Amino acid sequence: MAFNTSLGLAGSYSLTPHASPQVSDQNFIDFTSTSTAGWAQQYLPELYEAEVERYGNRTLGGFLKMVGAEMPMESDQVIWSEQNRLHIAYKHSSSTGYHVRVGDADGGGSNGGSIEIGQALNQSIRVGATIIITDNATGLKTLKCLVRAVSNNNNGVAAAGSGSHTISVEPYTQPDLDAASSSEVDFADSDSINVFVYGSEFDKGTASMSGELKPDFTQYDNQPMIIKDHFQIDGSDTAQIGWVETTDEAGNVGYSWYLKSANETRLRFEDYLETAMVEAELAASGSGAAGENIGGSQGLFAAVTARGNVFEDLAALADFDTILQNLDKQGAIEENMLYVNRSLALTLDDMVAGLNSNYQGGASFGVFDNKADMALNLGFSGFRRGSYDFYKSDWKYLNDAAGRGGFGDVSGILIPAGTSTVYDQMMGKNVRRPFLHVRYRKSATDDRRMKTWVTGSVGARTSGTDVMDIHYLSERCLVTQGANNFVMLKES
Repeated sequence: MAFNTSLGLAGSYSLTPHASPQVSDQNFIDFTSTSTAGWAQQYLPELYEAEVERYGNRTLGGFLKMVGAEMPMESDQVIWSEQNRLHIAYKHSSSTGYHVRVGDADGGGSNGGSIEIGQALNQSIRVGATIIITDNATGLKTLKCLVRAVSNNNNGVAAAGSGSHTISVEPYTQPDLDAASSSEVDFADSDSINVFVYGSEFDKGTASMSGELKPDFTQYDNQPMIIKDHFQIDGSDTAQIGWVETTDEAGNVGYSWYLKSANETRLRFEDYLETAMVEAELAASGSGAAGENIGGSQGLFAAVTARGNVFEDLAALADFDTILQNLDKQGAIEENMLYVNRSLALTLDDMVAGLNSNYQGGASFGVFDNKADMALNLGFSGFRRGSYDFYKSDWKYLNDAAGRGGFGDVSGILIPAGTSTVYDQMMGKNVRRPFLHVRYRKSATDDRRMKTWVTGSVGARTSGTDVMDIHYLSERCLVTQGANNFVMLKES
C-alpha cells in the first residue's frame, strides 16, 4: 500500500513498507565486511598483547661503545697532534715538487754525484749521514753512500719551501753514482730513487754532526656537529588506550601507544648518534651544505679514507697478507679488531679454517691449538697471523638492510685495539687515548652529550598548545687517532 505523508519538510515522500524486517548498512554492523579492518568480529578473538619483533633487535648502536670512549670538550674544535716517523726516508712520488731523484750522477773523482729532493719536502739528511739509495722502479738497484754536503740548509737541516735541496754523496763501493763498469750499480741523471738514512760516519778528530733533528708531528682537527630529533603527540591521544601493550625506555608498561612511539624515537636517535659518527662528512668549501652554514664533521669512514688505508675485494689469504705487509709499514699495532659484514665474516672463517693443521672434511677444531677435544667452532672470533692478533666480530650496521647492509660497498673495518699517545693542545702534554673516541660538548651549565626535554601543555607547562613535544639533541664529533693503522675493507 502506498501513501503520502507530510513531515513538515519541503517535498513529499513515498514509503513502501516491507512485510518483514530488513537489514541495511546504515543501522547494522556487517561482521563480514573488510571495512572494519578485521577488528569488529562476531566472536571475541585471541589477542596477542605484545608486538612481534619480526626484525629482532632493530637498533644499530653499540659499535662505538665497544671500541672507544666518550669525553667532554668545551670548544667548537678539537685539535690533536700525531708524531711522525722517527727515522728518515724519502720515497719518490710523481707529484710535482715531491720527487726524489738523482742529480749530477757523473761528477767523477771526489764528486760522487748528487741527490735532489723536491722543495715541498723537509730535507732532514745531514752531512756525515750514511744512506741507502734504491731505484724507485724495481728496488733492486741498491747503493750505500756517505753524505758530504747539503745545499740550502739552515744549520745543517733545510726546511720545506726553501727551494730544491741538493745532497752531495760519495758511494762506498764505487767512485760515482753512475757505473764505470758492468760490476757497479748504474744510476743515471734524473733516475727516480728512494732514500733511507741508516746511520752516520766521521773521520777521527772531526767536529760533531752539524744541525739537529727536532720532533716532527702532524696536526689534525675535527669539529662537533649538532644532531636533533623530535616526537610530538596531541593531548587527547596521550590519554587514548590501545590494543597492544607497550613499554617505554624506563620499563613502564601500559596500553598508551604514545609510550611506544616516544621510546622508538629515542632508540632511533641513539642509533643516529653512532651512525652519524661513522658516516659524517666535512662540508667542503663552496658545497651546498656549506652554503647552508652547515660545517659537517669527519666521521670514521671519511677519516680512514683520507688518512688511512682502503683495501678492496678481500677474498684470499694472499689478500690478507698484503694488508699485514702494509701494517708493518705503519704502527705495527699487534692487536686489532675486525668488524665485518656476514659475507666477509664467512670468508675469514673459511680462510682461517684452512690454515689449521687438523682441518678435515670442512671442520676445524679450535682456533689456535687445533685439538679435536675442543668444541667444534667454525665461527672464529680470534686468530693470529704473522705477529698480529685479530678479533673478529659481526657489525650489525653492515648487515642491516636499513643501514650499510642495503648498499654492500663497505664490507668491514680494521681498528687497532688499545690506546695511542698524542699531544693534547689544551693540556700541553702527551696523553694516551683510545684510537677511536667521541668528544661531546659540555660546560658547567649545559651537558650536550644527550639532551632530552619536554615542551607543550601535556607533561609540561611551557605553552598553551595541546601537545606533548619530546626533543632530543646532541653535539659531538669523532676523533680518529692514528688513522694510518686503520683499514677500510670495501667491495669494488
